[in-house]
Amino acid sequence: MDTKQAFEDMPVAKAVLVNAVPAVLSMLVTLIYNVADTFFIGQTGDEMQVAAVSLATPVFLLFMAIGTLYGIGGTSVISRAFGEGRDDFARTVGSFCFWMSVFTGILCILVFLSGMDYILQWIGASGNTEGYARTYLSCVAWSAPFVIVSTAFSNIVRAEGKSKEAMNGVLIGTVLNIVLDPVFILWLDYGIAGAAWATVIGYTVATAYYVLLLTGKRSGLTISLSRFNLKAETAAPVFAIGIPASLNCIMMSVSTIILNVCLVSYGDRVVAAMGVASKVIMMVVLVQLGLGQGIQPLLGYCYGARRWDRFKAVMRLSLLAGLGMGISLTLLCGWFSDSLVACFIDSESIREYGVPFVRTLLLSGPVMGVLFIYINALQAVGAAGYSFLLSISRQGIIFIPCLLLFDRLFRLGGAVAAQPVADVLSLLLAVCLFLRTKKRMKETVV
Repeated sequence: MDTKQAFEDMPVAKAVLVNAVPAVLSMLVTLIYNVADTFFIGQTGDEMQVAAVSLATPVFLLFMAIGTLYGIGGTSVISRAFGEGRDDFARTVGSFCFWMSVFTGILCILVFLSGMDYILQWIGASGNTEGYARTYLSCVAWSAPFVIVSTAFSNIVRAEGKSKEAMNGVLIGTVLNIVLDPVFILWLDYGIAGAAWATVIGYTVATAYYVLLLTGKRSGLTISLSRFNLKAETAAPVFAIGIPASLNCIMMSVSTIILNVCLVSYGDRVVAAMGVASKVIMMVVLVQLGLGQGIQPLLGYCYGARRWDRFKAVMRLSLLAGLGMGISLTLLCGWFSDSLVACFIDSESIREYGVPFVRTLLLSGPVMGVLFIYINALQAVGAAGYSFLLSISRQGIIFIPCLLLFDRLFRLGGAVAAQPVADVLSLLLAVCLFLRTKKRMKETVV
């Protein structure tokens, strides 16, 4: 099925399902990918290795942030270009995103390996966790080009209606990572280094899949170096949307580092417990994020084709689905929170902190899908300024002040509660910004 059929002619409910379901499944696969390292390291029973992975995760998020820059920015530009009938420009943008991902990834390797001592100080590694964190990050640094490319193109290939292929790429890397984790960590006794190398190999193979897909005859995009250019008309729109989108990951990285630094004062076990709780919460957050990202190309196409009625219908259906999904996932994770925490590591001290952490973080669970839908809708219509503001709000200018203030006033409980408070405030901001954006679309779309 070509892009026009999938995005323009298909009934709204079916179009949302066709685009959202593979994206949600892709996020489920990403969820498994992200929790695999913590899960298998937890099976060693070593709380310090679990804490080290929690400390190192924000650094790894920076690679994903760069991939998000090219992925979300490229998806927005390419989907609108297809909607406007500018297929040749869409292919140029695809090549730009691929080669910039490769070049930036190589630069990341050099920076991370040369500045490892500073990075370990920055993330708050203690004497108990520094050695493990150094080992993990020294290995993971080599994955930078592959993480960036695979993250970018798991989004971009959806811009030409290939949601299933996007999911397949993530699935391939995840399955490989899950297979290699127990082999390297438990059977070969490589510990945290085994987790890191399993991640590197998984992302490398996923990247190879996307390269084969994009060089095939059925692809409407290209990664040919001959199409690559740094002209403003190519780069500017990608960065205009991609930078705000990537700032969400960057702010998530920075805020997680600040949170970990706050938690270190309560002990390394508290850091480990928050790391486990964060993985549990991913079950709620990533699935709802998948819904938002899944409908973005559809919304972008409708906007580019000036199909306002269809845009409105997609938004309404998606918001209802997001709210229902959020409520269901929150209730499910809340009910089984004790068992979910225990799955990661058999430690009474981790469960003592981890279960209350999960239940506190779930307070904003019901509305996360609605928030992500509004954020992706703003990205889809090219509202770069508003998208930028939202991206620096949820994990930055709202969350960080809440974190520092609540930690000071309410100690550990306050530090944990800062995230759901920031989520709700960000949702209110997102609704206000989207209502203002409706004037550009000539009619109300909510």
